[in-house]
Amino acid sequence: MKTYWRLPKGVDELLPPRAWDLELLRRRVLDVFDLWGFDYIDPPLIEYLDALLVGSGEDLDLQTLKVVDQISGRQLGVRADMTSQAVRVDAHSAVTDGVQRLCYAGPVVFANPVSAQTSRVQLKAGVEIFGAPSIEADVEVVGLMLEALRVAQIHTPVLLLGHMGIYRELVAELLRTGDLLADNQAQLFNSVQRKAESDIRELLGAGALCDMMVALPTLMGDPDVLTEARHVLAGAPQGVLDRLGELALFAERVSMHCAADIRIDVAELSGYGYHNGAVFAVYHPEHGRALAQGGRYDGVGEAFGRARAATGFDMNLKQLLVSGEGQTEAIFAPLQLQQELRASQRQQVEALRAAGSRVVSGLSEGEAAPSGCVHQLSYVDGQWQVESL
Repeated sequence: MKTYWRLPKGVDELLPPRAWDLELLRRRVLDVFDLWGFDYIDPPLIEYLDALLVGSGEDLDLQTLKVVDQISGRQLGVRADMTSQAVRVDAHSAVTDGVQRLCYAGPVVFANPVSAQTSRVQLKAGVEIFGAPSIEADVEVVGLMLEALRVAQIHTPVLLLGHMGIYRELVAELLRTGDLLADNQAQLFNSVQRKAESDIRELLGAGALCDMMVALPTLMGDPDVLTEARHVLAGAPQGVLDRLGELALFAERVSMHCAADIRIDVAELSGYGYHNGAVFAVYHPEHGRALAQGGRYDGVGEAFGRARAATGFDMNLKQLLVSGEGQTEAIFAPLQLQQELRASQRQQVEALRAAGSRVVSGLSEGEAAPSGCVHQLSYVDGQWQVESL
């Protein structure tokens, strides 16, 4: 017997009341984005594959579901990330010479589950700022990220700050000196991301630069760890030291403007590989994975013919969903059998709905109040009244 009702592995669906909870959370988060001056975009779920993967690494390619367009014969991708779509919009669809703030909230699909507890279908919400190379743009994005999480009832967050440029500058020098083979770059990235010290050592030669790369994943903790990082990286190329200085300044500015428990990870490499500057992520003791993450990705739009400074973040709203806090209690309006009262009942129902009340109308005689209805519209002593059930 065929089981048509089964969903693909790793795919879930939301039912009442959680589906309403998620929709109300989406609206609240978008309202916050609007209050901060971000313009909403709604890019398509599918695009040409090469456009979706602009500036990204192999990990995003592997997570992108691919199909063949029956009209053009070209390969299409079902988006697993919306940042590249925002980059395309800034470069071609909504071009402006000044700073542009864009926001979005929509479904993304992963070819493979990110984890055993995470659905392959997620609802991503996020923002991007284009045309602002200053540190103030990064600080604004972090502040908005924390505010969006507060709206989602996430309190006492742990904010992790890093800088992708430190790793990239060190890798460039290791390639130049021959201490790292070009074919081993992907393995090194993965090893540093996993903080696997022994694996990092196996991929490198011997010398001071190699010791710095091995030590990089250990440089994490409260902001005081930056002092240790300056000591460990004292003999590094100037580019590494410049990026470390940028991270220190970023941490200082964030601490001045944002209320969060700040942690530093000099080897923070989360994301999809297109980040090249300051990066950040938010964690919470009750959640194993990052609740939101983002960073700077200057120049990624060059593939679309318009390289711009860019920074942003996104988060999976399904991961933030708290059950049962959103759906409004409803009023049940039983089917009115007396014809002379139907018109006045309908007027009362319309007035209640106009005032923001959720009203469910009965469809048959003797129908019981549906789940979620805690009040009933009754005709008592010549007038309509809302009574508790």
